[in-house]
Amino acid sequence: MSKPYTIAAEEIIDETIVTRSRFICYLQPCTSSAQAKAFIKSLQALHPQANHHCYAFIAGRPNDSQLYGFSDDGEPSGTAGKPMLTMLMGSNVGEVCAVVVRYFGGTKLGPGGLQRAYGGSVKQALALLPTKLKIPMVRKTLACQYTQVNDVLYFIEQIGGEIIQQDYNENIVLTLAIPEQKIELFQQQLQTLSAGQLLLKSITKKQ
Repeated sequence: MSKPYTIAAEEIIDETIVTRSRFICYLQPCTSSAQAKAFIKSLQALHPQANHHCYAFIAGRPNDSQLYGFSDDGEPSGTAGKPMLTMLMGSNVGEVCAVVVRYFGGTKLGPGGLQRAYGGSVKQALALLPTKLKIPMVRKTLACQYTQVNDVLYFIEQIGGEIIQQDYNENIVLTLAIPEQKIELFQQQLQTLSAGQLLLKSITKKQ
């Protein structure tokens, strides 16, 4: 079962200067690698004169390594993208993309200096990042009678569910988004209310 996790809530920009080199860190919410790459492309267009546009992203929950990505963008291997990703992973924040735009200041920092500069740039921006809790939701449908709907709506509100659609015909058919952790509780409440008549159904995808 998917537990709630912390995600980035909005974009942050933070700049640091290290030995005359400018490191501008952009953090942005991100839910896919395609979204991360589009964000990186937009910053390359915004900063065409910059020497490097290094990035790291986590496109899902913080511990899902299949949704990670990073790039050194011409910096020595392992000196930019990896330390940036390490900072993101250590923050326990998911659905976030970090891009550090570097304007070279004329002094080489060496591998250790680069790792500290890129990692530190992300760490500093993360300290400013607003976050929110993401609660994994499951979509279900529920058919109920008009006499039951007020109780059903009360239960949905109690568990933090959402009503996506309501169809009023002979019965009422509700399309719901329910927190995954609360599905069993909600089903138990429905059974108690209806002596087992009310059942949640999975939404069938149209072919």
